[in-house]
Amino acid sequence: MPTSTRRARERASTRERIIEAALRILENEGAAALTIRRIANDVEYSAPVVYQYFANKDALVLELVAHGHRLMMAELQQAAEEPDIDRRMTQLASEYIRFAGEHPHLYQIMNGDTVDADERLRAAAPAIDFLRELLTTWSDAHDVVLADFDEACDIVWGTVSGIASLGRIGTIGNERARRLAQQALRTLLRGWRTDLPGNG
Repeated sequence: MPTSTRRARERASTRERIIEAALRILENEGAAALTIRRIANDVEYSAPVVYQYFANKDALVLELVAHGHRLMMAELQQAAEEPDIDRRMTQLASEYIRFAGEHPHLYQIMNGDTVDADERLRAAAPAIDFLRELLTTWSDAHDVVLADFDEACDIVWGTVSGIASLGRIGTIGNERARRLAQQALRTLLRGWRTDLPGNG
């Protein structure tokens, strides 16, 4: 194996170890415990080694946000295979809530103001695109023309995120939050179908 290839693999492996350590600290102890020094200790490197991979804590947190969205998308894939589009949307809402409940600290940095809003939006782009595809499939399946498609996406996203936040802080608990998310989605979708011309 060429030296350059081996070095590239070693760098990739080290970077992955740093991310895994940061994620472990975040998930177990929360964002306050997430420091470069603490991460370096966990991977048995000096802090300057970590800085070779991430310029600062903000850069590392941004990577965790992106990692969180990739993880969430991977976990949503099973529900995405449901053939009935209405059930698919309600199941995905439920699974989104489950993810938030199982990864509360990660979910918090994915959706909080720790990361710049534009950077956070870029990291969330695959999830937003996924939602847009779902809503397009749903509207096509029911011949529903949404007056403002972007607004409809924001309504779905805001509804599910809001319920996830309630479940995450323990106000209603994760299981009840999952049921409420499904009920909320069913209500929204039914409302949009009812708003069709001739149904009023």
